[in-house]
Amino acid sequence: MCSFIESVTSAFQSCTCGLVHHEINMKKVVISNETVYGEMAVFIKEQRFRKTVLVCDENTLKSAGNKVRDTLESSGISVSLSQIFPNDHGDVAADEQSLIQTLLETPKDTDVLVAVGSGTLHDIVRFASHQRRIPFVSFPTAASVDGFTSAGAPLIVKGEKKTIQCTAPIALFTDINVLKEAPSELAAAGFGDMLGKITSLADWRVSRWMADEPYCPTGAALTKEALENCLSHLEDIAARSEKGLTVLLESLIISGLVMLVLDHSRPASGGEHHLSHYWEMDLLKKDAPQLLHGAKVGVASSLLTSIYKRLIEEMNNDQELSDPVKNKRYQQHKKEIAQTYGELPNERQMQEWLAKVGGPSTIQELGITQDLLEEALQHAHTIRDRWTGLKMKNQLRLTPQQ
Repeated sequence: MCSFIESVTSAFQSCTCGLVHHEINMKKVVISNETVYGEMAVFIKEQRFRKTVLVCDENTLKSAGNKVRDTLESSGISVSLSQIFPNDHGDVAADEQSLIQTLLETPKDTDVLVAVGSGTLHDIVRFASHQRRIPFVSFPTAASVDGFTSAGAPLIVKGEKKTIQCTAPIALFTDINVLKEAPSELAAAGFGDMLGKITSLADWRVSRWMADEPYCPTGAALTKEALENCLSHLEDIAARSEKGLTVLLESLIISGLVMLVLDHSRPASGGEHHLSHYWEMDLLKKDAPQLLHGAKVGVASSLLTSIYKRLIEEMNNDQELSDPVKNKRYQQHKKEIAQTYGELPNERQMQEWLAKVGGPSTIQELGITQDLLEEALQHAHTIRDRWTGLKMKNQLRLTPQQ
């Protein structure tokens, strides 16, 4: 077992929050060089898996899939290929077509699935693994999202985004050289996904006062530590060095493991994800090309730091929430809420961090219009029944221009 998985497990074992902590069933994580292919083959043979289905797309087949397949086959393991093709916009989507294709191309006697790709391909395989009741192995080809080791699969069902709890991988292997060769915008998106923890952690902390949502200090601390590790290696991540990409991927993995233990995404998903999901659903309705998840999350988190700080000004003006029950809690915990949101970095700092790694830092760079932003700021808080500063903003009737 990888040392940082052991450290996550150990941290939760000593946690006294009283919440249910689920066991991490991942058996191995290896981030290495080209020797990782042989290590993966050895692991699959040790599990007595004989028949595999490798799921990839055209790009990831070239970057790592062919080598994974060749190594497994040379080790006596049968490999079938399920290559997911892009839609009319050139996007590989976790929609009904891709899901059905993967299920149809997974023979009944398959022992294990192997996801070779980034977030979307993992979501497809995660769902297929859950439906077929067989395990899957993760092989990320980019440090792009924190969902590699989580159980949730965001899928597109009838044109709308829906997250379904499925299953986590039993192991993760990746070649650091493949990560280095991945398009630079993917690592920038992974950093954006991590930067989003700045607002999600603040929202989670406030939610325990405003909505009695389950809060685990250990889960928050582990996620914050992973975030801070990325920020302290910002130069390395921006340079796409081996050290930088290893730190980024490990941080993303830890974030996913925390969600796995807690069986929810609260530490990693707050108001910034609600904005991101709202933008994504708008693009789906318009049948427009999708934007990278982490790119949207990073920009959304940056925007919210400014809005959340303005909430403090409303607190000082003795504003009240429109919901009388929430307002009572709000009045009781104004000091703690103000302190939590007051500690956030400013929007300019967030934008500088995003720009440093080569990602978009504004809605203009994302291609999100001002009208869509204002619409999302008013309605995105209704996407999930979670308390966030975005919901508080609407109950205080804070307008985008204020």
